[in-house]
Amino acid sequence: MRILSFVLQYARKTLVLALLAGFISGATNVAFIAVINTALKDMNAAPNLLWAFMALCVALPITRFISESLLARFGQGSLFNLRMQLSHQIIATPLRRLEELGSPKLLGAFTEDLMTITNALLIIPVISINVAVVLCALFYLGWLSWTLLLIVLGFMVIGILTYRFPATKAIHYLRLARDEANELLNHLRALTDGSKELKLHHNRRKAFLTDVLQPAAELYRERTVKGLTIYTAAASWGQVLVFIVIGLVFFALPAFRNIRVETLTGYSMALLYLMSPLQVIINSMPGIGRANVALKKIEELQLSLAAQPTDTGATAPSVPKSNWNSIEMVGMTHTYRREGDEDNFVLGPLNLTLKQGEMVFIVGGNGSGKTTLAKLLTGLYTPESGELHLDGKAVKDETREAYRQYFSVVFSDFYLFETLLGLKSTQLDQQAQAYLADFQLSNKVEIKDGKLSTTALSQGQRKRLALLTAYLEDRPIYLFDEWAADQDPYFKEVFYNKLLPELKEKGKTVVVITHDDRYFDVADRLIKLEYGKIATPTSYEEIRPLVDEKKPTLYKTHFVPRVDIR
Repeated sequence: MRILSFVLQYARKTLVLALLAGFISGATNVAFIAVINTALKDMNAAPNLLWAFMALCVALPITRFISESLLARFGQGSLFNLRMQLSHQIIATPLRRLEELGSPKLLGAFTEDLMTITNALLIIPVISINVAVVLCALFYLGWLSWTLLLIVLGFMVIGILTYRFPATKAIHYLRLARDEANELLNHLRALTDGSKELKLHHNRRKAFLTDVLQPAAELYRERTVKGLTIYTAAASWGQVLVFIVIGLVFFALPAFRNIRVETLTGYSMALLYLMSPLQVIINSMPGIGRANVALKKIEELQLSLAAQPTDTGATAPSVPKSNWNSIEMVGMTHTYRREGDEDNFVLGPLNLTLKQGEMVFIVGGNGSGKTTLAKLLTGLYTPESGELHLDGKAVKDETREAYRQYFSVVFSDFYLFETLLGLKSTQLDQQAQAYLADFQLSNKVEIKDGKLSTTALSQGQRKRLALLTAYLEDRPIYLFDEWAADQDPYFKEVFYNKLLPELKEKGKTVVVITHDDRYFDVADRLIKLEYGKIATPTSYEEIRPLVDEKKPTLYKTHFVPRVDIR
């Protein structure tokens, strides 16, 4: 059973202590039956059993508390370790592999699977105590009559064997339901992310709800209900077997064998008492079954992640060298499938050199590979062939993490954290607040203890906050992927004619992916991509006539805010 092996692999000693306390608690429960049955046989002995009864009343809650608290603490500790292990593994997995897996599968592991495991871990203490009750009760029944115990065990074997087949079938349906959960999660993300488009188009909304979301939700529901129903039927059959055993012991066996009344009374009381713990154990099986499915899914995900080379290098200097000279891409290639294309798209071979202190614009049509080039340049993608060199030294797996620290990047699909994570400075709030004023965001956002008061802004304003974070990082190389695409004309002018030149004056290397040909004159060099290949680098002089025609003059007299790198 996966859930048991999962629990065992983290702290075997703690588990043994918890189960021992649970066994004592279960034995205490059965001891109550023995004391009461003894008192019923000899009422004169009842006063002498009073102290034993009182001792059991004290021992039962204490041992139960110890067992459940130990197992609960241990189970949650195991879950914490699993969650952090999975998080570290995801961070260490190459970006391209994470993109191939997709967010729904990763989020499903953290939501559906971990929640299912959590629920199972919560009931393990209860199961362990009830298992102890059953074992001790069987020992007591054997003490009363070994013959009757063999009959009871025979029916238990029949119950286990007949329970096994439907339980396997139930696990099959629960596994299918778990597979459907990823698809359902993907549709729910579409529901939230595409809410504007769904609200604006009645037929699209209706089709999404009835043709996309509803079938996935129904399939998930049907498979889950089938699995749980089969478990319920198996549990009901187990309950019937217990009543059959009681009927045989109480009504049938006395006709064939002389059995003492006190033995029949003890068996009847014990078997009736066993009904509750057996029911608890059987009712817990669906949760345990779902937890086994969830653990299998996580194990498959971990194996899928572990199959890739690690993406975290051994060396990660906190401050990269400021006196670097050049970055070279030598024969680098990357292959992927573009939307709508049957054949794979090959980016490269890429051969280019980036010098310290220069400003380079990367241009080209949509789908030409600009963002992929940026991911290769920043070390987020590992090239399939060729090498990346920093000052003549090849960037290897063990130095890739250190190499990435040279870059501050704002991608077009950037993520904006609510906290200025990883930035430590006694003047951090003051510096950030000054940038907020420069970017005309001080009336919308405040920063206290490195936390942004809100990120619920327009896309252009959110990009300014991402730019603020990049400025605070103060790294040698800045890369902007279509940063100005969501800015109004005023801030677009500020970005190209004020911010970028100031970064260059500070000795920063700036790489800009852009379609804004009216600002090409700001760059020292243009790198044009065509169908995944680098065209002949184009100088500004070659395209000056085109730029002069399109370059606006409307904002030349506008006030440009002061922005500098602190």
